[in-house]
Amino acid sequence: MRYVARHGYPAPRVEDVRANGSELVMERIDGPTMLEVLSKRPWTLRRNAGRLAMLHHRLHEISAPDWLERVFGGGDRVIHLDLHPLNVILSPQGPRLIDWTNAGCGTGPADVALTWLLMATADIPGGAMRGTVGSVFRTMFVRSFLGHFEIDAVRTALPAVGMWKCEDRNMRPAEVAAMRQLVAAESSQR
Repeated sequence: MRYVARHGYPAPRVEDVRANGSELVMERIDGPTMLEVLSKRPWTLRRNAGRLAMLHHRLHEISAPDWLERVFGGGDRVIHLDLHPLNVILSPQGPRLIDWTNAGCGTGPADVALTWLLMATADIPGGAMRGTVGSVFRTMFVRSFLGHFEIDAVRTALPAVGMWKCEDRNMRPAEVAAMRQLVAAESSQR
């Protein structure tokens, strides 16, 4: 976080590092998550999809330091690997990206592919009606977000990213199945 912040990226300021680096004390950032805003004000869909894309573009402009782990076999950019609306806080000072646990060195399209997978396949809580409405809204948001990128490059990264994310023990079986289905469908588009 300190590294990307020194490059002008909107990450929380690290106030202190404790217990041999296993605990961080960060600045408090006030504001709702992007997901909360989208849930309450769906008419902000395009603006927030553009905001999310801008955060990706800005991050992928930053060269990764040598000490950052390389992922997906290539690239030299800082990638977040969890850059989605739940990890963006819309503070009065502008959007701020949190949860840097998975950050690595790779390619921008791989980072975008993971965001696509997460947003398109996550379970939508709240019953059948809410799930149906949420699914339509989510599809519109994902399309708007992806419109800011070279889709063929993102599709190319999708299989490796999907395989990696399907191994995540935090993913539910239905989400893993949906990821595999999305990867298969998009692979036929290339």
